[in-house]
Amino acid sequence: MKTRGRMALTTAGLAMALAGGLALAQMRSGSYGSTNAASLGREAAQEFAPDAKYDAGPYPSFTPELAEGDGKVEVQSFCTTCHSTRYITMQPPLPGVTWEAEVNKMMKTYGAPIPEGAAKKITAYLQGHYAPENRKE
Repeated sequence: MKTRGRMALTTAGLAMALAGGLALAQMRSGSYGSTNAASLGREAAQEFAPDAKYDAGPYPSFTPELAEGDGKVEVQSFCTTCHSTRYITMQPPLPGVTWEAEVNKMMKTYGAPIPEGAAKKITAYLQGHYAPENRKE
């Protein structure tokens, strides 16, 4: 019984090696697919007009403006060292306690170098402009 199992494994191993060798030979010869691939019908590519402009231009990078108010300068100075103002403006209107927790998280978890006085101004600014009761869309 052991001999049959070994023979079956040996046969399977030889078959896999042969298939791998054939695949390698096909790859090295550059023949990857069907022999009739060249006969597939395709339209000719359109010619480019010599006087046309084919430039799409730079990708637009719109940076939303923060709301005017006391603390905006601190937000722009400290918060944008790690992320854009879009990160603030794309948030849903968050309650004041959540904004306070976010500022604390940025300082304690992510290591944002924000002095305590600036952190209080940033928190008050975010609570005053981006909370549900006063968010201007």
